[in-house]
Amino acid sequence: MSGRPLPIPDEQSQPFWTASAKHVLTLPRCSNCQKFSFPPDIVCPQCHTLEPAFEFQPVASGGKVRTWTVIRQSFLSGFETPFVLVDVELDAQAGLRMIGQLLDGPSAPLKVGDRVEVAFEDLAPGTSVPGFKLVKSS
Repeated sequence: MSGRPLPIPDEQSQPFWTASAKHVLTLPRCSNCQKFSFPPDIVCPQCHTLEPAFEFQPVASGGKVRTWTVIRQSFLSGFETPFVLVDVELDAQAGLRMIGQLLDGPSAPLKVGDRVEVAFEDLAPGTSVPGFKLVKSS
């Protein structure tokens, strides 16, 4: 156990957390326009339907860093500071973004456009949280 706060899934987010526990990134897709939206809402931000009937589907786990910030002070227990949060545009769809911890640590060389892959942190039995790791260039 990490001592970090654990997610508390609700009816809408349960499929995301169930898949994360298996180290699979799934995101909600609108049944009307077939676009991904994260997090899901009561209205699809792409087609604006009031009945998106989102279905969670596995997505490609790569993306590019849009920006990042270094967190030097945390007001929640269990987070070792400093740590880096990255804003990533996922390959699954143009404009689809996700924010997560850069698991390479705060001293990792990082620049806008760097390639990352989703990686999972196991916080407790059956509970994993997606983050990102830099893709090593060859």
